[in-house]
Amino acid sequence: MSDPKPSLSQEEKRLLKIKNRMARTRVEFRRQEWFRYKKFGEEWRKPRGKHSKMREHLARRPPVVDAGYRGPKKVRGLHPSGFRDVLIHNVRELEALDPSRDAGRIASSVGRRKRKLIEERALEIGVRILNRRVTR
Repeated sequence: MSDPKPSLSQEEKRLLKIKNRMARTRVEFRRQEWFRYKKFGEEWRKPRGKHSKMREHLARRPPVVDAGYRGPKKVRGLHPSGFRDVLIHNVRELEALDPSRDAGRIASSVGRRKRKLIEERALEIGVRILNRRVTR
């Protein structure tokens, strides 16, 4: 059986395409001087220094997170497939989902036995699981 598709309006489909295109071309935002100190890592932190060239958006500096990089508001937070991403811990939480709008993502803390039960029940009720195990 193929994966179910989300029920989206024409406007939402159009905006989702725009959102996905923007996500592909969006630059990687990195912390100021991430390359200089290993302890910094690459996760984003806002530059706050008084003399920070990055905070002032000067030339030849990495891009800074800004509202202009956001996607369309109507489809913000949706999975690229168009479903609303909902974290699932048990079968009861799965039952509460709307198969036409929601897709489940099984939590990493769920074990193999319960994961199998959740995946089987999702197949019965027609709910898409975004991180389904690949069976060989």
